[in-house]
Amino acid sequence: MAKTTSKHDPRGVIADAYKIEGIHPQECRSIFLDWALEPRSPSEMRLAARHLLDSYAGFPAHPMTSILQAALTEITDAPVRRGGRKARMVN
Repeated sequence: MAKTTSKHDPRGVIADAYKIEGIHPQECRSIFLDWALEPRSPSEMRLAARHLLDSYAGFPAHPMTSILQAALTEITDAPVRRGGRKARMVN
């Protein structure tokens, strides 16, 4: 089976996940993490995840589809500041 690569999945790990019959969500999360560790900005990652979801729209029940959908809501541009002096101050 030939490896399918694209600009948004340069090593083809997401494509491979969709080719594996009976893959479990835990395995998809692991593959997604491997894909997500590629150096790219959060906006590029959201764009890539959206493109991959569109590319694999024919597989709505596949566990990787739900992982990619969750990624779209979880990827943020900047970390949220938590704590600090202002959070400890009582009115």
